[in-house]
Amino acid sequence: MSGLWNDLLELFFPSLCVTCGKKLISQEKYVCLDCRSDFPRTNFHRETENKVAQLFWGRVEVELATSFLYFRKGSRYQRLVHFLKYKGLKELGPEIGNIFGQELLSSPFGDVEVVVPVPLHPKKLRQRGYNQSEWIARGIAEAMQKPLSAANLQRVRFTPTQTRKTRFERWQNVEGIFAVENPEEFAGKHLLLVDDVVTTGSTLEAAAFALLQAGAARVSIATLACAES
Repeated sequence: MSGLWNDLLELFFPSLCVTCGKKLISQEKYVCLDCRSDFPRTNFHRETENKVAQLFWGRVEVELATSFLYFRKGSRYQRLVHFLKYKGLKELGPEIGNIFGQELLSSPFGDVEVVVPVPLHPKKLRQRGYNQSEWIARGIAEAMQKPLSAANLQRVRFTPTQTRKTRFERWQNVEGIFAVENPEEFAGKHLLLVDDVVTTGSTLEAAAFALLQAGAARVSIATLACAES
């Protein structure tokens, strides 16, 4: 029965809530109002010494770090990431990113100057067809009324999946994989680096390091979700 439900949800997701499957009313889009009001928010943007920020302590100099939602395996909100990342529902990214961005705007994150999504390698981009982090970043940038830079930070080396790797192996897997094409674009700026989910933070660490090496004054990090401990 659950398989049939999933098939139907995937077939009709434009008119059904991607989290609970309830039929959307005319003013709802992708996620119903009940599920939106019940988002498992972390509210980390309100506290500087949160669990996401602590991931980067002693590793790379990050100004601020936050995640919008807790990633709870098996919960209905896991479907948000699943549909955005694996089921082609890229339009969900700006929708949720916009909500996230509105909250960031009235927080210490409000003074970021440029929004920068973590890029995919061109090979992975061809396979998936889009970069889910870029679509999240679009919504954040729109809500915060900040420019989006989606091409200057580049992934220059293809890496295998991070799944089942230790923290040290993850760092080895991503070391030196990012480069900035035009450093002048980021020089002296406070950048907001955006990704979908943070686990160990190794990929974000490597990306932040590349941005700082290119001359960024400050780098902050925002992800759609983080694993719940």
